[in-house]
Amino acid sequence: MPSSTVKAPPEQNAALSHGLKQRHLSMIALGGVIGAGLFVGSGAGIAAAGPSIVLAYALSGLLVMLVMRMLGEMSAAYPSSGSFSAHAERAVGPWAGFTAGWSFWVLLCTAVGLEGIGAAKIVTGWVPGTPEWAWVALFMLVFLGTNLAAVKNFGEFEFWFAALKVGAISLFLVLGVLAVAGVLPGGDSPGLSHLTGEGGLLPNGTDGLVVGLLASIFAYGGLETVTIAAAESENPVKGVATAVRTAMWRIAVFYIGSMAVIVTLVPWDSKAVVEKGPYVAALDHIGIPGAGQLMNVVVFVALLSAMNANIYGSSRIAYSLVERGQGPRFLGRVSGGVPRIAVLASSVFGFLCVVLSYWRPDDVFAWLLNMIGAVILVVWILIAVSQLLLRRRIEREAPERLVVRMWAFPWLTWVALAGMAAVFVLMAREPATRTQLYWSGGMTAVLAAVGYGWQRARERR
Repeated sequence: MPSSTVKAPPEQNAALSHGLKQRHLSMIALGGVIGAGLFVGSGAGIAAAGPSIVLAYALSGLLVMLVMRMLGEMSAAYPSSGSFSAHAERAVGPWAGFTAGWSFWVLLCTAVGLEGIGAAKIVTGWVPGTPEWAWVALFMLVFLGTNLAAVKNFGEFEFWFAALKVGAISLFLVLGVLAVAGVLPGGDSPGLSHLTGEGGLLPNGTDGLVVGLLASIFAYGGLETVTIAAAESENPVKGVATAVRTAMWRIAVFYIGSMAVIVTLVPWDSKAVVEKGPYVAALDHIGIPGAGQLMNVVVFVALLSAMNANIYGSSRIAYSLVERGQGPRFLGRVSGGVPRIAVLASSVFGFLCVVLSYWRPDDVFAWLLNMIGAVILVVWILIAVSQLLLRRRIEREAPERLVVRMWAFPWLTWVALAGMAAVFVLMAREPATRTQLYWSGGMTAVLAAVGYGWQRARERR
């Protein structure tokens, strides 16, 4: 069982460099909110939920804000490249840290492969006749080299990727608001007609809202990277505190704001929302020339940014697990301030996912996708449970570490846990997500059993 004393994590973060500057961390926090899921997956959510997609993103956004606040409280108190995995170990026990860490590693590595495939599809549209696998291999090599060299290279790439994403979506929001107000030349404001038309806010009823809610939750993936990266920044505590405190307005503006603009400008049941994507459909409605190619560039950058961030995040999670005695030791070797073996292993696993998508798309790859479907919810639950247990210990033994505090503790932590439980119930109701829930639950159970066995074996030594 975990000790009742709050201790620093047993990993040796001094072995990692502190090459991330505050501007890197600030932009990672800002751009990390704008994931590929926002551009790629939101169309299906709008088609299912209609105008209520705004409510869906608001509800899931509130849940994510609470999770980020809890994670920020613990990460500011004890910055660690293991982030939530290290916190779960400290609060619940080594088996919980093992489960959270390795399940998230599988999630990130698989996501690297998926993002590489998505980026390659865009490029083959620009350069017809070229093989997708060759582009994926090229992207993998570029970001493998970037992450192997030095952490500042990762930070520099993410800084410019994030700057482009933030600039693009900010310009979209400005143009969208002007179009809604009817002040753009050559266009009439639709007013609220698309929100109050046939079916109103819930054209497909609550079932449509549920589908939109589930889609929106998984679009928020990637917010955790900033707490992992903070351990290698110049001022980890300040970096985490700033990122968490600004999370609310970033989610409100970029996610909820853009969904509101889209469903106000474009009829929710327009085929273009799914076929072209919601952002392209909105820009076409405004009359922006070349909107499709413009958004393709933005989505391409978002996918590359996610690849870069996920290779980084997976390698640091693996490094932290090994340093805490929960993985093969060779993955923990550090040279030049970088866990290069962990970077290589994470990239190889990601490329293996790409190979499986071509070799066994209907069974092995589909099985892998189902297995990671609900992992993020498992991680969020462990974050909430860890925060419930750690907060009292920190208040009692090291109150000066509470630089960031969870709002209305413990009530909002319990509210967040209830919200996550409700999402699990909703996933079990929907045929499309039920399989993911079962496979993710199976993987979690296996990892928890292995982690508990590992923990007991270490206790007997």
